[in-house]
Amino acid sequence: MSAGISEVREVGRRSAPTQRVVQVLDYVVARRGRRTGLSEMARELGLAKPTCLGILTELAAAGYLTRDPRTREYGPGPALIAAGRVAQESFSIAALAHPELERLSAAYGTTCTASAVVGERISVLDSAGPAMVQVGATYRFAPPVGLMYVLWDTEAAFDAWLSTAPTVPLRQDETLLRRIMAECRDRGYLVESTTGAGRQLYSLLAGVAGHDLPEQLRTAVAELVTTLGERVYLGSDLRPRKEHPVSLLAAPTYDADGRQQLVLTMYVGKPITGAEIARRGTTLVAAADAVTAAAGGRHPANR
Repeated sequence: MSAGISEVREVGRRSAPTQRVVQVLDYVVARRGRRTGLSEMARELGLAKPTCLGILTELAAAGYLTRDPRTREYGPGPALIAAGRVAQESFSIAALAHPELERLSAAYGTTCTASAVVGERISVLDSAGPAMVQVGATYRFAPPVGLMYVLWDTEAAFDAWLSTAPTVPLRQDETLLRRIMAECRDRGYLVESTTGAGRQLYSLLAGVAGHDLPEQLRTAVAELVTTLGERVYLGSDLRPRKEHPVSLLAAPTYDADGRQQLVLTMYVGKPITGAEIARRGTTLVAAADAVTAAAGGRHPANR
C-alpha cells in the first residue's frame, strides 16, 4: 500500500513504552557525545531506574548506545551513526528531487512528493503542490502499507517486506504481487486506484499496529483490505479511451548500486483515460530518471 495525501499524517494510539525509548534517545543525542550514568539519566527524564536500565540495556545491545565498562556511563553507539547517515543521505537526495516535483506539480496542477524508507519507517522527504503534505511525516513500513517501496528493489527486499507482520490480517496473493512487480518494473511506474473510504482506512492503518485493534475491528478491517495488490492497475486493465479512477502514480529513483532509493509520487484523485495515464506515467518516469542521474545513481543492470 502506498501513501495517499491523507496517509502521511501520523495517527493512531501513542505507545507509552515507545515514548520512553524516544525520550532516552533524544536525551543522549542532545548531550552531543557526553556520556551519562543511569542514575542521572533516570532522574532527569523522570523514569524509574529499572525502567531506564531496561531501555539502556536493549539500546546498547542493538548498538544504538555504548556503555563504558569502567565508568558505567552511556553514550551514542555506531547504529545511531548509521541511521543518521541514511537519513542525511535521503534528505540530500530529496533536495535534488525538488525541482522535478515543482515541474510536475506545475504541469498537472497537483501535489507531488518524494518519500523513502528510512530505518523501519516510510518518511515523506519533500513535497510540491497545492495540498498540505507534511514533510517529515512517517508511517509504518509493513503490509498493507509500502508495496511501492519494494517493487523496484531487490527480490530479497521484496520478500522481507512481504514477510513482515501486517498491521491487519491479509490474504496475500503472492502470484499477483509478483506479476505486479514484473509489470511495474517493465512499465517503470505504478498506477493505483483507491476509493475515498479506502484512503481513510489506510490513513488509520498507517499509524496503528495490528495488536492495537480489537479482534472484531481487525476482522472487519481485513474484509475491507482484502488482498494485497487489488488496488494496482495492471496493463491489461487500462484502456486508452476509457476513464479509470486513479489515486496516484509512482516511480522510483535509484542509487549508485542500482538499488531503489526514493519514490516520486504524483497524486491524481480523479478518473482519467488510459492514454492520459500513460502520458503522466512517462513524464513521471522521466522526472525520476533525472533525479537518479543528478544523484549519481544508475538503473539496475538486470532489469
